[in-house]
This record gives sequence, C-alpha cells and structure tokens, in this order.
Amino acid sequence: MNALLADLAVLFADWRIWVAIVVTGIAGVMRGYSGFGTAVLLAPAYSVLWGPRIGVPVMLLMELAVSIQLLPKAFGQADRRVILPIGAAACLMTPFGAFVLLTADQDVLRRAIGGLVLVFGLLLASGWRYHGARPLPLNIAVGGLAGLLKGATGISGPPVILYMLAGPEAAKQHRANLILFFATISVISIIPPAIGGLIGFNVIAKLVVLLPVMLLCVPIGVRLFHVIPERLYKRLALIFLVATGVVTLLA
Repeated sequence: MNALLADLAVLFADWRIWVAIVVTGIAGVMRGYSGFGTAVLLAPAYSVLWGPRIGVPVMLLMELAVSIQLLPKAFGQADRRVILPIGAAACLMTPFGAFVLLTADQDVLRRAIGGLVLVFGLLLASGWRYHGARPLPLNIAVGGLAGLLKGATGISGPPVILYMLAGPEAAKQHRANLILFFATISVISIIPPAIGGLIGFNVIAKLVVLLPVMLLCVPIGVRLFHVIPERLYKRLALIFLVATGVVTLLA
C-alpha cells in the first residue's frame, strides 16, 4: 500500500498523467457511444507517454473493466453466432501476439501501434468495408488476426470493426457486436502481461487514477448515442484517430 501511495504521489507531479486523463475521457465517451475506442486511442497515447510495456497493460486492465460495465445490455442484442467464433479465435491467438509485446524493441513497437491506428483511421475515412459473406472459416481468420494484434499492441479492433461494420445490421446491433467481442477477448488478453511480470505497482497506480475517469465517461457516451447524429460523431472520431496515429508515429 505504501508503495502504491508513493507511486501515486509521483504520478500526479508528472504532466503526463494529466494528458492521459484527458485522452482517457475522450476514449470513454467514444467507447460508450460506439462500442469501441478504448484500445485504438489509449494504446498509442499511453505508449507515447510511458512506453508500450507500461501503456498496453494499463489499457488492457481498463478495457476489461469497461467491458464488464457495458456487456449486460449488449449481450442480448449481439449476433452471438458470428461474434463468439471470432472472439474464441482471438483468445487462442492472443498469447502468441503477447510474445511480441514481451520481447520487441519498445520504440519499434510504439511506432507499429501508431501506424496501425493511422491506417485504420484512414481506411474508416475512405469508406472501405468488407462486403462479402461471413462464413465460419473467415470469422475464425479475422478473429485470429485480431488476437495477434491484441497480444502484441493491445489493439484488436481494426480487422473486426472493418469486417463487422459492412453488415446490414442497424447501428445498435453493430455496437452490441463490438461490445461482446471486446468483452470476450479482454479477459484472456490480460493474462500474458500478468505472467510476464508487466503488471506492477507502476501500472496499478496509473490504473487507480485513470479507471474512474473512464468509468465516468462511458455512460456519457452511452447517453450521447441517442442524441448526437451518427455522421457528426464519426467525423470527429476519425479526425481524432488519424491525429493519434500521426502523433504516435512521429513522437
């Protein structure tokens, strides 16, 4: 406990925590509104501030907490026939991706995270989507790729989001599908960093400060889902995604 309090005191004296609080609030609103946004915003931002081996575990723990918060209402609305195989494949592949997190050069990994976010943002902005069928083998392949990315970078969303948003479902079900997927993978994704010794007092201290911000902002996004036109929201979210990717690459 004394070590945690000492870490908190040092943390609040550092300008980086205040930047992290602002970005976390924005990510919380995005997650509540759309069902995604936690990892694609926080993994690059936290990696710039503290490096991937601290930033990614902090983000993964927050992702787990937010998924638990959103899951009950989304579970009944999601297409479990499609999402559960994707989630299962992602869970199986996450430990292989985690090996990269534990062994890769931190600067290279940070820039890879920034590049992934930038490409994802540009693809969303371009309007490109997958428009084919969703057979089981393809669901498993998309899930496997998402799991590798989740383990290595903390970001599993891009392939799944691009794959799912092309479907004929209403925005409400798209949101529920993504919430169920992230909840499925969030449990398994925290295990490799824990086993690898990445979750120490330094990570927990940041989580203690940032998690309440996230949990307060997610319900705001949920309420805004019924107020803000989807077109306006998407435009703002894409601008922030692309800017985040560029900053992460160049920092």
